[in-house]
Amino acid sequence: MFTNKHVIIAMIVAPILAVLAWFAVGEFTGEQPKLAQPGQSYPLVEKSNCRYQSGACDLENGDFKLRLILQEDPTGPEFLLTASHPLEGVVLAVDATDAQPQPSPMRASDGTGLEWRIALGEKPAADERVRLVAKAAGSSYFADAATTFLQPES
Repeated sequence: MFTNKHVIIAMIVAPILAVLAWFAVGEFTGEQPKLAQPGQSYPLVEKSNCRYQSGACDLENGDFKLRLILQEDPTGPEFLLTASHPLEGVVLAVDATDAQPQPSPMRASDGTGLEWRIALGEKPAADERVRLVAKAAGSSYFADAATTFLQPES
């Protein structure tokens, strides 16, 4: 059987055709990205660096990206949020998973709306969550992220 050149060629070509078919079906029938519509809400995906002690948490939806970092200020800890697109406003709450915290508005710290800050009373605990809503170009983007990225290495 392995001396037949037709069998050998088929064994080489068949996997290549299968992979090409997989990508072709995904391209033609898969979900196509769409522009954000004003007035709509979109979830932000918590990237992997939010789940370990990285010092930063990246939140994304397509090309819309936010990065959340805890900074130590002389007056206490504060969150710094940097965005890939100019934001119209951001509200943020940090509390336990079962609580319904009251969100607080962040303040823009640059003139372009790409950098936002909020002072915290104390550093969030390991079991708390960060919930935020950012508004850009009439659309709202929301996220719920763990505070694991803030915790020191044990």
